[in-house]
Amino acid sequence: MTADGAVGPEPRTLQDPLAEALRVVDLADQRRLLVRLMGGMAIRAHAPEWPARTRRVEVDLDFATRSRDRGAFYELLAAEGYTPDKRHNALFGSKQAYFVDVPRNRPVDVLVDSLEMCHRFEFGDRLAMSSPTLPLAELLLSKLQIVKINRKDVLDALVLVAEHPLGPDDGAPDSRHGLGTINVPRILSLTSNDWGWWRTVTGNLDTLDQYLAVELTPGDLDLNNGREVLFDPTAQVAALRTAINDAPKSTKWKLRARVGERTGWYQDPEEMGHGG
Repeated sequence: MTADGAVGPEPRTLQDPLAEALRVVDLADQRRLLVRLMGGMAIRAHAPEWPARTRRVEVDLDFATRSRDRGAFYELLAAEGYTPDKRHNALFGSKQAYFVDVPRNRPVDVLVDSLEMCHRFEFGDRLAMSSPTLPLAELLLSKLQIVKINRKDVLDALVLVAEHPLGPDDGAPDSRHGLGTINVPRILSLTSNDWGWWRTVTGNLDTLDQYLAVELTPGDLDLNNGREVLFDPTAQVAALRTAINDAPKSTKWKLRARVGERTGWYQDPEEMGHGG
């Protein structure tokens, strides 16, 4: 509504956040820009029947892109009605940009080439491996890298392992497994070369086990309409832990392991400022 009380034009963006996120990815694809979903909408894209997501009031959109496409993607967002945070984007837009769909009060976060929170991983060369989201390994890592992991992120991690197989690559979409495979070698590339990554991921796998054993009721991982998940999450967590612990470790990993927790092994996102 405008200042004089008149009803303004309907925004170009869609009201449903997942539909809108997928629309933006499609527009980017049409322009041959590599843009993928991450965050909550990516989890919803992989598990649209997951009640923990479908019943949650959540409108934020999170996108991942690469350096060569960021300028064109920022222009696309602006053309579609998203208002840029000009000050932030001028300072940090090479790595991270913010926009807002003002009529819908919908924030948009764009990460470029890497995620940097408690731990860092690069995704620029991985965007083409999956669509419309980041590959499953990166989505799972984005949850398992959180040192102070909460229930929401635990449930998201559990539904990822309960709805997708572990495998030697990213797989391909099919009718049973939905949108691909959790690429275990990709996870091992971090946990076998960086002790800090290993410490946080294995600690969070223990937390997932605790939730499965104590915190969750038998129906907590059922999807809408009573459908059970495809894979036993306890077995999936155990298999991933075994793969991580059995994988050969680098010299760098072994040297850092000697120090252990006597020095910090992660970065506190709360100390990284806006968008950390």
